[in-house]
Amino acid sequence: MGVIRKFKKNFADIFKKMFKKQNARIGIYGPPNAGKTTLANRILRDWTGDAMGSVSHIAHETRRARRREGVTIKTNGSSISLDIIDTPGLATKIDFHEFMEQGMDEAESKRRAKEATEGVIEAVKWLENLDGVILVMDATEDPFTQVNVTVIGNMEARNLPLLIVANKVDLAEASPSTIRDAFPQHPMVSISALEGKNIDTFYEELAKRFG
Repeated sequence: MGVIRKFKKNFADIFKKMFKKQNARIGIYGPPNAGKTTLANRILRDWTGDAMGSVSHIAHETRRARRREGVTIKTNGSSISLDIIDTPGLATKIDFHEFMEQGMDEAESKRRAKEATEGVIEAVKWLENLDGVILVMDATEDPFTQVNVTVIGNMEARNLPLLIVANKVDLAEASPSTIRDAFPQHPMVSISALEGKNIDTFYEELAKRFG
């Protein structure tokens, strides 16, 4: 009998592992310097005490996708567990001269441009393996960009959940209403990832869209 009980227990454990619900994989996308990594750092610091990566005023600081698994977010009496993927900034063209303008030498600038280009390719590939996207837009910039339109169109074609984040509302020139008017078909939340403004509302929307 002991052997039978042990067999049943092992089988039950295997069955649970096979059908265990996986964490939703959520990618943070957007153009360079929109605040993607700042938002990823805010999420991780709030819920894990950790950080995703460094940030910089220089575009394309993040040049490889970074993943953090099992981030549990608690809001409104419930919780969700997500795998957060912070992706490199999407751009249609990356010119090494832009890095030289920031004081880098030509060799370093070309290396960064090459890595940033590879990062864009990696970010696009990640779209094949996601369950949803957080699209971060700079609320001080024009939202009608090829990057934003392409990501939104891709998500709509895949019927994947999308949450638009109008970031940098701590700046006087921010106009989140312009983003809302540009893409009224999708939910949007206005935040300052840097200062944490309206971050609780962001977590509520996150749970609503991806929970």
